Amino acid sequence: MYPAPFDYVRAGSVAEAVALLAQHGGEAKPLAGGHSLLPLMKLRLVQPKVLVDIGRLAELRGIREDDGALVIGATTRHAEVARSPLVQRHWPGLAEAAGGIGDLQVRNRGTLGGSLAHADPAADLPAVAVALGAELLATGPQGPRTLASETFFVDMLTTALGEAELLTAIRFPSRPARTGSAYVKIPHPASGYALVGCAARVVLAADGRCQEVRVVLSGVGPVPQRAVQTEQQLLNQPPEPAILAAAAMAAAAGLQPWDDLAASAEYRQHLATVCARRALTLAAQRAQQA
Repeated sequence: MYPAPFDYVRAGSVAEAVALLAQHGGEAKPLAGGHSLLPLMKLRLVQPKVLVDIGRLAELRGIREDDGALVIGATTRHAEVARSPLVQRHWPGLAEAAGGIGDLQVRNRGTLGGSLAHADPAADLPAVAVALGAELLATGPQGPRTLASETFFVDMLTTALGEAELLTAIRFPSRPARTGSAYVKIPHPASGYALVGCAARVVLAADGRCQEVRVVLSGVGPVPQRAVQTEQQLLNQPPEPAILAAAAMAAAAGLQPWDDLAASAEYRQHLATVCARRALTLAAQRAQQA
């Protein structure tokens, strides 16, 4: 299918891109890798009048450390995130998620910021961002601001970004000692999207018990879902296999997941417990080795 007619403008800077978005209002969309936006345009689910190309802006790309935190530019490709030694050292769960997105072509063109701003319910990176407590840096007509990942995702394909705001970078906090992260998903065999995915972060106290736990599910609702009961059940508990498995069973508590041609709601509830157990086990192992 072909998209509706549109104009194309390549921005020379973030400031110019923001100005163009503001000038055209809701009729303009930023274009980075295009792997989220272009399929929707071909289906005519969205019909922007103007595409503002930000894909070649060097100021939006790259991976660096900043006062212990990990900062990744919004147009950094998934493949770059997956193979980055910095990402693998700080947050291996993020590298795992990026390395499992789509196929080779998607990973080499799709971008971290594009995936987060698109906010697909079955995408991998939103759940990881929430699990790791990431901050999203945005710039708009009123200047820069920082958004918490936990409140960034508002609804299906909807975020807290303003109409003329541009996501510029994602800041992942420094990794505390004895902390492990992991991401596990059951992918749809055709698309690679998560039927259900789980991002986990485990922080161990000096005595080896769980001091902090965060478990976030993808593919089960319009936004990433925290498995609060699982998190609470593991606090002050040793990360032993039986304890992790029992806590993972609570991941499905209160879930009302999608029921569609890809998977039934009942099956997704089951997969939530499976993914939670696997992600928690891997994250706990990494915390013990950190």
